[in-house]
Amino acid sequence: MEIAFITGVAVIAADPPESRKLYVDALGLPLEGDGEDGYHHSESIGGSKHFGVWPLAQAAEACFGTSEWPPDRPVPQVSLEFEVQDSEAVQAAAQELQAKGFSLLHPVREEPWGQTIVRLLSIEGSIVGISYAPALHD
Repeated sequence: MEIAFITGVAVIAADPPESRKLYVDALGLPLEGDGEDGYHHSESIGGSKHFGVWPLAQAAEACFGTSEWPPDRPVPQVSLEFEVQDSEAVQAAAQELQAKGFSLLHPVREEPWGQTIVRLLSIEGSIVGISYAPALHD
């Protein structure tokens, strides 16, 4: 697999309003989002294509289709996404990861905003995504 760049980094927050006290109130990052418990993010922070504060419930929904993180899995602290050249490369990466013994959190899928992604949980407890987001390649 050939990684083109780091797509984004998001801290995973069990208590999003409390987490935003550091990232927005103290550090002054220009995070935007919907509602007090929603995903807040920015594409306007130098050196980063995307940074976010991702509510744990939303991470669980994205990975497992439920708002509760499974008790038999480590609770993640961060999400790292790595970009590949096209959606076919996401599928190839998924197959390569599985061939190397990694278990996927979900199969390759296309999100409503057009991003193709597959995710796994690393030994450190990080959600690692391999993705293709067309808007990042324009």
